[in-house]
Amino acid sequence: MSAKVPFGPVGIIDIGSNSVRLVVYGGTERVPSVLFNEKVMAGLGRSLADEGRMDDEAVAMALEALARFRIVTKRIGVKRLRTVATAAVRDAANGPEFLAAVAKLGLKPALLSGEEEAVASAHGVLSAFPTARGVVADLGGGSLELAGVARGGIANVVSLPLGVLRVGPEPDAEAIAAHIDKAIAGTRLGGAAKGAGLYLVGGSFRSIAQLEMQLTGHPLPMVHAHRLHLEQLGPMADYVEQSKNSEIQTFGNISSLRVPHLPAAIAILEQLIRRLQPGRVLVSAYGLREGLLYRDLSERKRREDPLLAAALDVGRRLGRFGDHGALLDGWIAPLFKADGMAMSRLRLAACLMGDIAWNAHPDFRAERAVDLAVHGNFVGIDTHGRAMLGRALFTAFGGVSGFDEGLSSLLSDKDHHRAECWGRAIRLAQRLSAGTADLLKRTSIRIEKKTIILNVPERRQAMVSEAVQKRLDQLSEAMGRKNEVRYA
Repeated sequence: MSAKVPFGPVGIIDIGSNSVRLVVYGGTERVPSVLFNEKVMAGLGRSLADEGRMDDEAVAMALEALARFRIVTKRIGVKRLRTVATAAVRDAANGPEFLAAVAKLGLKPALLSGEEEAVASAHGVLSAFPTARGVVADLGGGSLELAGVARGGIANVVSLPLGVLRVGPEPDAEAIAAHIDKAIAGTRLGGAAKGAGLYLVGGSFRSIAQLEMQLTGHPLPMVHAHRLHLEQLGPMADYVEQSKNSEIQTFGNISSLRVPHLPAAIAILEQLIRRLQPGRVLVSAYGLREGLLYRDLSERKRREDPLLAAALDVGRRLGRFGDHGALLDGWIAPLFKADGMAMSRLRLAACLMGDIAWNAHPDFRAERAVDLAVHGNFVGIDTHGRAMLGRALFTAFGGVSGFDEGLSSLLSDKDHHRAECWGRAIRLAQRLSAGTADLLKRTSIRIEKKTIILNVPERRQAMVSEAVQKRLDQLSEAMGRKNEVRYA
């Protein structure tokens, strides 16, 4: 894996049943960063159920937003712009007329079929969860797309007319169940999620996660990779039913325009869970737009780990002397042979970001490192993993006490100790090498019996200063070992 030069800016305009959105991406191909994000809740699909067409007010609002997006993308300098339309435009009698109006604005809209929409959303989930196995469910305003995923592939995709706008504020559970049963009959979707995963895509599903995390007091309310507690769905439905919209808006970042759709989203999710019987239900921040970008990648690029690709990019941009995070991880790895695959991956991510806070005020480098690690725009990681990265980098940048109590609650005592030791080892390596790759390559470290052995070339004895010895002592104390410096 190597750091990639910026590939953007590239833009995607998503004309959905509920919202019309422009997202401009930059950064690296594998883990694109959002440079600009704007949406208008035009509600193109709100009148479909009754009238079979998009109403004039919604169309006017959408076209006004699209005209602005066209101007904005030109000024930003977007190199490639893709415009896609989904369920509302697909199903409306005046859909062709609307697309013609969009084309007159200078855009080139592509109308996605339900199956194409399902595949794009599934690609988005695979981009964020490379080992995803089960069913992807993308809930929009006008439709619900389902797709089976396993081993990086996609199969059995279906599209249902079950968007939150169509279901409405008073959902009919029996009608929802009948739609789902009909759609999955004759496919393998009925058993694809059993004991596996149900991956939720779409703003309404994310709002459910946001509400649950706030009601349960989650210490790090980030929806991506959040695992829903299924026993909370019933109480949440009751809460939404009994509460005024203004009260619900005080919880998290739930948009006031999403609140009226919560009953429909919860009802649809409840029926999906009853019929698919997933082993776990996870929320994905990546969906259709990210899936369109992921689909364009080479197979080699797709195979890159999204967390490590993002950590590499952050480390490359914020580090002092170039990227050598993988070298740093290889240097400290002999101290942590008991780390399994999952922990070794997190340790590598910490090393890739091991120099990201050097330019902060010395008194706040630890806090800055925690903020960047914990709140970074990463995928391929859950809140436990974020807390591990935060704890490791807190120590690596000199933090001693005062680590965030909420983050601490996500970690076991064993995890705390492991991450602290990673941080101590990173801190030693950075002081010994002055943050450079060349000096680090000339030394090595290992455990011999109960002693940490630091190997330094005979002619480089001056590298082991008082400050280096102090950090070696701190690492040894944290790991319950003695230490020795050997010159050869």
